[in-house]
Parts: sequence; structure tokens; C-alpha cells
Amino acid sequence: MGAVGVDQVACALATALPTIAPCADDARLQRAVSRLERLHPGFSARSGLWPRQSVLLCALLLLAISAFVLAPALVMLAMNILLALAFALLLAPRVLAIGYLLTRSTAETEPVSSDDASLPVYTILVALHDEAAVVPELVRALSALDYPAAKLDVIFALESHDRVTRGALEVLGLPAHMRLAIVPVGEPRTKPRALCYAMTLARGDFVVVYDAEDEPAPDQLRLALAAFEAGGGGIGCVQARLAIHNGMEGWFPAQFAIEYAVLFGAVLPALAARGLPVPLGGTSNHFPRHVLESVGGWDPFNVTEDADLGLRLARLGWRVAVIASATLEEAPPNWRVWFAQRVRWQKGWLQTYFVHMREPVRAWRELGPASWIGFQIVLFGGLLSAFAHPWFYLWLIWNLAPGASIPLAGWSIATWLWWIALANLAAAYLATIVLALMTLATGDRRHFLVPLLLAPLYWVPVSIAAYWAVGQLIRRPTYWAKTPHRPRSPPVQP
Repeated sequence: MGAVGVDQVACALATALPTIAPCADDARLQRAVSRLERLHPGFSARSGLWPRQSVLLCALLLLAISAFVLAPALVMLAMNILLALAFALLLAPRVLAIGYLLTRSTAETEPVSSDDASLPVYTILVALHDEAAVVPELVRALSALDYPAAKLDVIFALESHDRVTRGALEVLGLPAHMRLAIVPVGEPRTKPRALCYAMTLARGDFVVVYDAEDEPAPDQLRLALAAFEAGGGGIGCVQARLAIHNGMEGWFPAQFAIEYAVLFGAVLPALAARGLPVPLGGTSNHFPRHVLESVGGWDPFNVTEDADLGLRLARLGWRVAVIASATLEEAPPNWRVWFAQRVRWQKGWLQTYFVHMREPVRAWRELGPASWIGFQIVLFGGLLSAFAHPWFYLWLIWNLAPGASIPLAGWSIATWLWWIALANLAAAYLATIVLALMTLATGDRRHFLVPLLLAPLYWVPVSIAAYWAVGQLIRRPTYWAKTPHRPRSPPVQP
């Protein structure tokens, strides 16, 4: 069969199935991918580092090499300063989060209980890639949402080559409010690219993003609407809490569950309560559609499109609210899966930081002093501490080795800085334990006690992933390492 015949068959098949897949809709795709660049060109990660950023980084690298050769003592002093600063920035958001938990109001937002006919249409976007194994559970979870089906617009965005996932969805016999969006072939092949394309087909006044393995609380959409109403029109996004359902499966799932409990149960709510920029989670973000469109949507060239979008919302004058409604997610079950995902995250955080530091003065004006400092603490601090951890541990081992001079032996400026760094790291570690005990479910605390005590060992692979991410950012900036997911229950036998 010739090429024309193949296209005709594909078009006929797309028309016959519950799919919104224009046959070779490249123009729509290009508009979707370029939307951010057209609306806010300085915020797109497509161009990578700006020339002046590259020059500055090269100059700093040459300066560091020259100083190491010509003035090694000065380099040691600078390293101690960086270590003290890195762990101070690691500690700061944890202290803020503890203060938030101790002073927060216990009153919960009530879900919207309006007459169903008056509820707005809600679009649910789910980007899928090689997810055939979990789509039955996903469809069941979305079908369980407490929201009238007539007001739901569920779009599953699939890459055009992913016939297996498409087939798994089609055999389920999707209800009328669920449809497929087949994303045409193109680059970059990332989740935000698929979301941008699907967004052009959305019908809802509000939009929420879920992942393939997600199980949102049934009342989450109504709670999000209530949060938007309570915000008085200034809320650009409502972030729901993400919770790990397989935290007792092993070492990495346990550490992941602790991270998520602290981040979504304390740190992000604290940032939102203080009006500081909130780096969003990759799922369960709820948006008024007009806000999402006005800020340019997701950046297809940023592999942590969620964190970037949270900062962009703040720079363009929108606030983020965090609600307690939970979405259950799966943690990576082993080192291989965890490492690939963590490298992608670290790479995306680097992309996000460089994008929003292209024009620091402009960012200062748009965010305001407090939010600009908060941005540095959260994003720059997280990156700096990840890069600093191995050096601190090596420095500690070196000074504790037989015959070595322990820093306590002399009270120089470098010695004081070393002890300040150690105190900051220990305080951050202690604050993490306190936050985990405050945010983990009561029944989980005993199980997670040993992983909590061994958390510093977990910070080492986080640092390895950060250094690996630098190399990948240079070689493959938009490469998206796919995180595989597994069904939580065995398939139902016929």
C-alpha cells in the first residue's frame, strides 16, 4: 500500500474511534509548542543558556581553576563558605515549614457543594506513554471522582507511536466524557509537549493534570474550586498533596515517601501561606484555564515543567494555594528507576534556575525582594546543597582519618565556617526528622523511623544524580527519562 493509502486508512480509523487526533495536525502542534515563546519569549528553555550566562559560568570556572593552582588556601576558605551557605539554605525552608505547622489553622476548606448544573466544566489532562499496564486503574480512579460526568472533559494525550497504550484504552470502552488526543510526531518528546498539545483541545473552564498512576481523592475537584473561591481571584493554581502508596516496599520508596510527606505536607504549604513562589509538583495541579493560557502553559523544553510553571506564575502576579486533598502515587521501586527520574528532576531544576536568572534584576522587580530571596533559598539552595554534600563528606572523612588535623585544632575563619556548615547540616537533618514525624500518618511513623535515621545516606545518591544531570544537560537537555509504572492490583480475570 502506498503512503497516500496509509494516511487514508489512519484518518478513517481516527474518525471511527473516540479520538481527537487530527490526521497530521502539525500546525496545531507547532502552535502549541511555540506558545510560551510567542507570549513570554524570555521564559522558554529552548535557547538554553544565554550568551552572557555562558560567559559568566566559564569565567567562574577559570577563576576557580586558577585559584586552586595559585592560592589553594583561598580555595579551601571559599569551599567552607559555600558549604556553610549550602546547608544554611537547606535548613531555611525546613525551619519555615516547622513554624507553619506549629501555627497553622486546623480549619479545612469545605468542598463546593453547588448544584451540579452550576458547576464549571473541568478538563482533566493525562499524558501517557507506554502505560498500558496501569490504564484500567487510571480510568477507574478518574471515574470515581465526585463530579458530574457531563461536566468532565477527560483527555488522554498519547504519542502517535504508542499503539499499545492506545489499544488498552480503546478496549475499555471509554465513556463519552473521556477521549484520546494523539500527539503528532515531533520534538521534544516530553510530557509538557503532550500537555500543550492536549490543552489546545480542552473544553473546560478549569484544568487539572494527573499522571498515569494517580488516584486522586474523589472530592479533589470540588475542594480545588473551593480554594479558588476562597482566594478571591488571585489564585493561579491549586496544588493538591501527593502521597506515596508503596513507601513500605523498600529503601528508595521509603525515602521517597518521607520526601513527599515533608514537601507536600509542610514545605509547599508553608511557602504558599507566606506568598512565596511554589515549585509545583508534576501532578494534581489545578488551574483556571484563562490563567494557564495567559502565562503560556507548560514549557515543552523544560523537563521539570511543573517547578518552572510555579515560578512563572509568581513572576506574572499569581499565587498558589495548597490543599490537603491527597493524590496517591507510586514511588520508584528500585535504584535504576529512581536514579533516572532524579537525574531528570535535577536537570530540570537547573534549566529552571538558569531560565529565571537570565535577567536577575527583572526577576527581582517581578517577584519582589521576599519572593526573590525565597526563590534563591528553595531552588538555588536545593541545587547547591546537592552539589555540596559529597565534598562535605569527603572533607569530614579526610579530617577524621588517622593522623589528620581535625578542624577543632585551630580556631581560624575556615575552622569556624567548617563547624557552621556541620551545624547547619545537622540542624537540617534534625528538622527533616521533625517534619517527617509531623506529616507522616500516625501508623507509618514507626515503619519509617529507621529510614529517617539513615537519611544522610540517601542524600549521597541525590548528589550523584545532580552531577550526572549536569552532563546530561549539556549533551541531551530535553531528554525525558520515562518512569515506568506498575498496576497496584493484579488484573481482573475474565
